[in-house]
Amino acid sequence: MSSSNLTGFVLAVVSSSFIGSSFIIKKKGLQLARVNGPSASVGGYGYLLQPLWWVGMVTMIVGEIANFVAYIYAPAVLVTPLGALTIIVSAVLAHFILKEKLQKMGMLGCLICILGSTIIVLHAPQEKSLSSVQQIWKLAIQPAFLMYTASAIAITLFLVLYCAPRYGQTNILVYIGICSIIGSLTVMSVKAIGIAIKLTLEGANQVLYFQTWIFTMVAITCIIVQLNYLNMALDNFNTAVVSPIYYALFTAFTILASAIMFKDYSGQSIGSIVSELCGFVTILSGTFLLHSTREPDPPVNTDLYSPLSPRVSWYIQGNNESWKQREEDVSPFNLIAVIRQDHFK
Repeated sequence: MSSSNLTGFVLAVVSSSFIGSSFIIKKKGLQLARVNGPSASVGGYGYLLQPLWWVGMVTMIVGEIANFVAYIYAPAVLVTPLGALTIIVSAVLAHFILKEKLQKMGMLGCLICILGSTIIVLHAPQEKSLSSVQQIWKLAIQPAFLMYTASAIAITLFLVLYCAPRYGQTNILVYIGICSIIGSLTVMSVKAIGIAIKLTLEGANQVLYFQTWIFTMVAITCIIVQLNYLNMALDNFNTAVVSPIYYALFTAFTILASAIMFKDYSGQSIGSIVSELCGFVTILSGTFLLHSTREPDPPVNTDLYSPLSPRVSWYIQGNNESWKQREEDVSPFNLIAVIRQDHFK
């Protein structure tokens, strides 16, 4: 492994540790926000007032910065699959913090992920040298990558406008699909920005080129979309389900986008390419093994009154009657009396 790839590898491992932790911290913040208002899955933004959610956000930013720098030194086909470590970190922390039980087969899945990551690291291609952001721009406007970008945007719009309102809260692939597809474009833009920054620090100023700012705007837009729909996925589904599926789809789309834009596999032997693909399949096997052994989230309690008093809940919603039907019979004085009786009982 070259020194450049080794640097990218170390940064990717650090990044995965921070990002994996952020999943758990943010999920805890979302759970606290759900108590006081609408959840993120139905368009609520109460989590923005939760300090714990912001701690998770800062943790994720630190991880993303490390990931950002990793893409400068190593190709995406090396850095992105190492995100499997994020799954391991989040699964272990979820076991202890969120009480999402990690079973023995889940631990085996973690080991399989590590094995697959090792295979990819050993057979990863070398990072290609690029001397200007204009070179990256020429790669981005190739017909093949333009076709990929147009297809990604079209599929994302279909998922956002049609699928999300109808199936978003019941089908995890909707929110995760949006995050993953847009995420592949994020990685391509972030890698271009990282190379531009590196070249600028070395004395070749890339800030003067308009292409640098286009890549920056694309990256910012994609990151905002990713964060929004990732919050919805975390708020709706078990963390142990979100993490492996998000990893699998995000990695697959990113490898595809990078192979089209940067031609990462150009010049590699068939054996190396096959080994990398086997490593990726190994990681996928580990992630889904981990997912299949995890317990689902408990059903969400839709009764808004039972936390105050079971008798209040029964008094308002008893006999399967709606609030409007009971409204004439339930006065504020009666409710206060029921609450006081429960309190002093």
